[in-house]
Amino acid sequence: VAADAGILHASGSGVPPVTKDYCIIYNSNWVSLPKTLDNATFWTLENLTSTVLCSSAEVPSGIMKDKAVVVMRENCTFLEKGRIAQSLGAKMLLIASKSRLPAISDNKTDFEDVTLPIALIRYNDIVDMQLVLGNEVNVTLYSPPLPEFDYSMVVIFLIAVFTVALGGYWSGVAELENLKAVASPGERETRWKKEENVTFTPVTVILFVVICCVMLVLLYFFYKWLVYVIISVFCLASAMSLYNCLAALIGEIPFGQCRITCSNKTIEVRLIFLAIFCIAAAVVWAVFRNEDRWAWILQDILGVAFCLNFIKTLKMPNFKSCVILLGLLLLYDVFFVFITPFITKNGASIMVEVAAGPFGNSEKLPVVIRVPRLEYSASTLCDLPFSLLGFGDIIVPGLLVAYCRRFDVQTRSSSVYYISCTIAYAVGMVLTFIVLALMKMGQPALLYLVPCTLITSSLIAWRRKEMKKFWKGSSYQVGWRP
Repeated sequence: VAADAGILHASGSGVPPVTKDYCIIYNSNWVSLPKTLDNATFWTLENLTSTVLCSSAEVPSGIMKDKAVVVMRENCTFLEKGRIAQSLGAKMLLIASKSRLPAISDNKTDFEDVTLPIALIRYNDIVDMQLVLGNEVNVTLYSPPLPEFDYSMVVIFLIAVFTVALGGYWSGVAELENLKAVASPGERETRWKKEENVTFTPVTVILFVVICCVMLVLLYFFYKWLVYVIISVFCLASAMSLYNCLAALIGEIPFGQCRITCSNKTIEVRLIFLAIFCIAAAVVWAVFRNEDRWAWILQDILGVAFCLNFIKTLKMPNFKSCVILLGLLLLYDVFFVFITPFITKNGASIMVEVAAGPFGNSEKLPVVIRVPRLEYSASTLCDLPFSLLGFGDIIVPGLLVAYCRRFDVQTRSSSVYYISCTIAYAVGMVLTFIVLALMKMGQPALLYLVPCTLITSSLIAWRRKEMKKFWKGSSYQVGWRP
């Protein structure tokens, strides 16, 4: 059984000819496709999607002679269709599928005489081909090798490290303000009213992981409906997060502080316009989320804001809670990526299925940073035109980086924990990309990020002889003075 991705290169009859590429799935054990278009042989495409070609009597005599033919899937095997097409003089057989393209497999032993190229193509692509290129189309097949490394990974790396470093730093700034408020009784009450942090205890950490597991399983079985719930929640949460991030920047600008009063409350006019802008950004993304040319930029901006706000708002009280959270989520990641293929009926991991949209669902979960692939290959057309990194791979290690930054502030340790943990996160990302390039398959990034960050933080605490304090956390009231 083989499901090799390839490319159908189609050319219209106009002057100059319009060309377009489409994804095809073929079996490399049956046919070897050229790696480039150099010296490629083009065949005129005959659209016979009105038939399934399970009998030579289904088509007029001579219509397939020296042509590439496309017929519908079902009713008989791929090789049976191929034998009939070859006997009628066809040079290439395309089988159109209205569902997701499966692995193309049959018992080749009984069909050794079938030598023409056979490939699966999406039916929607055949329709698009006629709309874009017209009725007279010439086609050829080829399968360029997968690139060893896609430079979109560099952009993903920079976004991830920037978000983790900035989120940790912002958390440290908030911690410093809290400490000053505690040391100054006059500011304490005002600061506590502004405080919006949520502290994770070991019990809430376990509860959070259980909720993640339940939610992932529910998405697998009820994706068709829950995906729109997730999209709605993302729009609301990302708009609020973008507002919090930009409001923190605007608050540092000493101009434009005009205020209005309503119901005995005052609010800056610029913050009203900022709220409208953030809501508009989320709404625009929701409306145009499937526009691949530019919607990914807006999704990444909203996603970065969401991750930053999450890292800053959610506080880990001590290293013990960090170890429990990161350890459990590491097991969660590994289980749903590597173990669930042995449980599911189709042999696919629940994590990968949910990320891709189970059962061919076109809607995708907006819980990833995505960047278009910069190296062209068949996988760009067929599977992943974007390089992806889940929000969890930023937020989860980011919570540890934020704790390290707050601990630096509490103990005045010159940011040694924060810098070391951030570098460890960057090293973990590089390691993830190396394994990804070597194994040619998606990886649970936490498998590499969690050990790198936890081990590095532990070594720093042990080397500085602060492990006990680092493990239990530091109290605001003990020995801190502004």
